[in-house]
Amino acid sequence: MKTLVIYLMAEPETPELARAAVEGGADIVELGFPFSDPLAEGPVIRRASERALARGMRTGACLDVLARTRELIPETPIVPMTYAAILEAYGYARFAADARDRGATSFILVDLPVEEQPALRRIQLVAPTSTDQRIRAACEATDGWLYLVSVTGTTGARTELSPAVPPLVQRVRAVSDMPMYVGFGISTPELARAAGELADGVVVGSRAVEVAENGPDALRSFVASLRAALDT
Repeated sequence: MKTLVIYLMAEPETPELARAAVEGGADIVELGFPFSDPLAEGPVIRRASERALARGMRTGACLDVLARTRELIPETPIVPMTYAAILEAYGYARFAADARDRGATSFILVDLPVEEQPALRRIQLVAPTSTDQRIRAACEATDGWLYLVSVTGTTGARTELSPAVPPLVQRVRAVSDMPMYVGFGISTPELARAAGELADGVVVGSRAVEVAENGPDALRSFVASLRAALDT
C-alpha cells in the first residue's frame, strides 16, 4: 500500500482539517510552521504562510495547534515542516523536545543540510540536483523515510510528473531500500498514481492547502480521491 502524506499550514482550523484528511485516507500529516521567507515554497504555500503569520501563528501557537491536532488524530504520524531559522531562534533541542511532547513524530527542515545539527533526527530531502554522495548521506541519516523533491524549483501544483523523478528514484534505489515519497507538484489523483507507481508514496502540499480553504468536507473528498488513485 502506498503512503499518502498531506501537508497543511498550522492555523486555528488545522486540527479539524487534519482529522478530515485522515478520514479521507491520509497516512501522515505534515504540519507547516509558517516562516516569513519560505524559499522552497510556491505562491499557494507562501500565501498561506503569510496569512498564518498575520493571524499570530508564531512557534508557540503552532505547537499548540500540533497538540490539538494530536488529540484529534491520536494514531497518525504528524511531522512539523519548517525552516532552520525558526529553530535557530527557538533552540534546536528545545524545539525538538517541545514538539515531541505535543505529538510530533519527526521533523522536516527544508533548508538544513544533512551535515548540520545531526542530533536532530529528521526526514531528509533529496532532489534531482543531489550528488550520489549526498543521496547516500541523506539515506543514512533520515528518520524513517526520504522526501524526494521532484523538481528543481519551488512547491506548487503541476500538470505532469517531472521527468526527473524516474532517474532520481533509480539513484536512490541503487544505494538504499529506505522508503521514499515524492513531493513538489503532486496535485491530482492522476499525478499521485503516476508518482506512486515509481516510489513508495506521495506528498501533496499546495493543492491540499488550496482545497482546505473550502473546509474539512472538501479536503476529505480530495484526499479520498488521491487515496483511491494510489490504491488502484
